Amino acid sequence: MTDCLFCKMVHGEIKPRMVLETDELIAFEDINPQAPTHVLVVPRKHIATPNDIGSEDTALIGKLVLAARKIAAERQLSESGYRLVMNCNRGGGQTVFHIHLHLLGGRQMTWPPG
Repeated sequence: MTDCLFCKMVHGEIKPRMVLETDELIAFEDINPQAPTHVLVVPRKHIATPNDIGSEDTALIGKLVLAARKIAAERQLSESGYRLVMNCNRGGGQTVFHIHLHLLGGRQMTWPPG
């Protein structure tokens, strides 16, 4: 995916403010944060939308959640709370078509989100 922003980050062509890197994922600060903590957790494997997640990706999706939980704990958000969000397609708010998990925390989250 030569035009995918997150693939460029995964391959080191673009250098985000990295928070965590493993063999299967990267996590970095969002450039337009919606909360004091706003980290994106992105699999190295290109999967365009949540609709494209296959049964073979079950462990990978679990690792995204565990990475977000680890980052939340490091930032002392475990007790106060945080939000995990994965958007799907334009109508669901997805703007980069490479799945990613948003970790948001450090302020009171409201419903509906905003």
